[in-house]
Amino acid sequence: MAEETQFRHRTVAVGGSSIHVAEAGDPAAPPFLFLHGWPESWHSWRRVMALACRQVHAIAIDLPGVGQSGGDPTDGSKRQLAETVHELAAQLGLKQLTLIGQDVGGMIVYPYLCSFGDLARAVIMDVVIPGVPPWEEVVRNPYIWHFAFHSVPRLPELLVQGHQREYFDFFYDVLSADPAAITPAARDRYAEAYASDAALAAGFSWYRAFARDAADNARAIGEVTTPLLYLRGEKETGHIADYVGGLRAAGLTSLSHGLVPGAGHFTQEEAPDATWRLIAGFAGL
Repeated sequence: MAEETQFRHRTVAVGGSSIHVAEAGDPAAPPFLFLHGWPESWHSWRRVMALACRQVHAIAIDLPGVGQSGGDPTDGSKRQLAETVHELAAQLGLKQLTLIGQDVGGMIVYPYLCSFGDLARAVIMDVVIPGVPPWEEVVRNPYIWHFAFHSVPRLPELLVQGHQREYFDFFYDVLSADPAAITPAARDRYAEAYASDAALAAGFSWYRAFARDAADNARAIGEVTTPLLYLRGEKETGHIADYVGGLRAAGLTSLSHGLVPGAGHFTQEEAPDATWRLIAGFAGL
């Protein structure tokens, strides 16, 4: 696609995984690493990266097991995924890294923050953190039915295989303020990223690990001084104050927050300019 001509692609071996890495911008510039959520891939960050690469070294990956990342998909726990991301950053030589995660990607950023002290700053977007308020309130909400469904062993793969496009469309249409912002071409890309049985299982494993994630995060409670920005789409359900309050109570002492104007859940696709403007401002760019 023409919009992707500026991106460089490579595969990096990390443990038992082969991680697909997409990059843009000057490799000598400050590194910003973007982590996607479900049911998307690195491709969801393409518009933000196209803006960011004018100022920074913009990097995005396919999470282990989905898209063009192969090999060991990890056990689905966000702690193990954070360890994989940390090893990848070390292999790429990323110093003073800014780590940004949306949806499941944000769930990965949290244990990274709690486990490693090498980030310049971090951004968590559009997600509740397992075990951190308002986690219990969110999982009780029938509107979030898919958390429970995706956690059932084997059944989601059986029902979704061959229907990825239609199933994912439901979430894009319901959770975004402007469903048209997630283009048909992008939707095709995401269905392809989860086309195999192994990729579907990798994505659902992120949900199956939630109980373990909550326990891990509870043990990780302690003061974290790394600057953190929490972002949420203006049209996203829930009150941002509840999420910010939970993070503060968990020990995040340098925390700021913001709403992405006009966006629902898929902020980086619905409002890439506003998303990058908020991140860049947080980073002092």
